[in-house]
Amino acid sequence: MTTPAASNAPHAASAAANPRLQAMLKGPVLPTVARLAWPNLAMMLAQSSTGLIETWFVSRLGTAPLAGMALVLPVLMLLQNMAGGAMGGGISAAVSRALGGGRHAEASSLALHAVVINAGLGIVSSAALLLAGPYLYRALGGSGAALDAALTYSDIVFAGSVMMWVMNALASVIRGTGNMVTPGAVICGGALLLIPLSPSLIFGWGPMPELGIAGAGVAMLIYYALGAAVLAWYCLSGRNAAKLQRGPLRWPLAMEILSVGGVAAINPFITNTMIGATTAMVGASFGVSALAGYGTGVRLEYLVIPVAFGIGAPLVAMVGSNLGARQPARVRQIALIGGAMSFAVTEAIGLCAAIWPLSWLRLFGTDPGMLATGTTYLRVVGPFYGFFGLGFALYFASQGARRLKWPLLAGLLRLLVAVGGGWLAIHLTGSLVAFFAASALGMVLYGAVIASVFLFGFRETS
Repeated sequence: MTTPAASNAPHAASAAANPRLQAMLKGPVLPTVARLAWPNLAMMLAQSSTGLIETWFVSRLGTAPLAGMALVLPVLMLLQNMAGGAMGGGISAAVSRALGGGRHAEASSLALHAVVINAGLGIVSSAALLLAGPYLYRALGGSGAALDAALTYSDIVFAGSVMMWVMNALASVIRGTGNMVTPGAVICGGALLLIPLSPSLIFGWGPMPELGIAGAGVAMLIYYALGAAVLAWYCLSGRNAAKLQRGPLRWPLAMEILSVGGVAAINPFITNTMIGATTAMVGASFGVSALAGYGTGVRLEYLVIPVAFGIGAPLVAMVGSNLGARQPARVRQIALIGGAMSFAVTEAIGLCAAIWPLSWLRLFGTDPGMLATGTTYLRVVGPFYGFFGLGFALYFASQGARRLKWPLLAGLLRLLVAVGGGWLAIHLTGSLVAFFAASALGMVLYGAVIASVFLFGFRETS
């Protein structure tokens, strides 16, 4: 008969051989989450800033190109969130559970499966968006010069977006081992490269051709390609605890990733469907300047997403490894501490935006209509960003725990309140304030529902 001490021996040996794993399994929770979060937070801010950098330069081309980027933004962020957040969370959770259980060969095999799965999804999504782009952006309210700009940018970025999927797969494999520094350094380095590269291609600086908004798309593809190449080298070199190497593809291992990542992909779809639908309503009801203002204001919400991701991604690895090592009593503590950290940081961002909205909006333009709409959005919705950050971080903890029912239901509730309530607000009052109030209420409900599950419904013995 195997004793508990004997059954836990492989886990103890695994942790002792891997200092990062040992910290996730035994270290004090708050310092460990903070130590793992900061490089990941820097990485996600850098990755998100690439879009902000491009938006700032494109805004110098005029209101129509800026509105065109606002049309593409929900779709691009959907793919980035699916690749890095949903499928990335599934990848990190599977790798961390394998390492926490002492199954190192399985963790390495999962690295190969992660790249194959994400590459396949990248090819499919690229083909779909190249074919459906014109119809999609018209449905979102695009027309005239704004639609032309959206299609120019979209066709270039999505033609090579498979590189973004592969880069995120490799970063997620590395994060699953508890190593947040390496992907953080690579992606931050890529963002620094993008700062001179993007305007050079947009405006034709030096020997670069003047490509306009198309240059922003080309620069983004170069960033994805270089990031994927460096992370692939790191995983192939044997430096990573989960090594990328040749081997057979096995359906059970693919399902380890897809059973979490596939279900989790519904969440970013819900979030970006909500933003896409509300963007369409603003454009149809209030015009191009309002569309540009809402797109610029809501882009700050897209900055909050990587902040919450930066704190939430370590929760995937910590929760997954502790469940793999059969330490469920530690899981609830990890989730609640991480959620509280995310709430504090994202709420601070939202309050600053509400108090000083023009400091953000004037980075992207001075059109009076754009500034007025963006200011209204930030003052109404900004004070509630903390609830979104709380829910989003706990969504990642739920990935590590393989419990995604309540996060998905909370996301659906937010969608119904923001879109349905927003539609009623427009048709009953014609007021942007009432429209944005529905979005704020949806955020509050999203965070409160998921937090209540961990506070009152999570059973430590399960």
